[in-house]
Amino acid sequence: MACSRCPAPSLLLVLALITYLSLASAASSFQPQPRLDNSHLAQTTSAAGGVSARTCWYTVQIKTSCASPAHTSDTISLAFGDVYKDEVYAAQLGGFAGAFDRCATDTFKIGGPCGYGVCYLYVRRAGRSGWTPEWIRVYEPASPGTPSTFRYGDPLPNNVWYGLDRCTRLVSPSSSSSASAAVQAM
Repeated sequence: MACSRCPAPSLLLVLALITYLSLASAASSFQPQPRLDNSHLAQTTSAAGGVSARTCWYTVQIKTSCASPAHTSDTISLAFGDVYKDEVYAAQLGGFAGAFDRCATDTFKIGGPCGYGVCYLYVRRAGRSGWTPEWIRVYEPASPGTPSTFRYGDPLPNNVWYGLDRCTRLVSPSSSSSASAAVQAM
């Protein structure tokens, strides 16, 4: 028995196609976007004040743009993670002579929770120099030969989390796992 109030199968197909194209279009636009809230940066530390148990060490390379100032006094912070919101947070990278100089690549070892494929990365610049990253690469311990690369190239706004989120699905904030990161320059 046919339903007189049900939409025609062709209408359902058209609606499904439009929905699919809308989602695919939104997922493919990976332009850096300002992030004004810091709610995803909840930090958890162990009782001793260090990084939580089960720390993985990520190698992070940061290429400073050749359009950036020759030297910077800006404070640079990173937050990156996976679709499950296993987040690594590194405050105040650098702090040594020659860090983030124009056209240079700096490498850091950053400890944090073990993740399952870095799909978002936000960077925050605080200061007056106007430091500009060209790209940031994150090498995961599980797949050190295949980095997640995030391209920037434009000056960052001051004191705002700014970056890329290429995660394909979201999970509830209640299942998040994050920790302060231990950082060591290489």
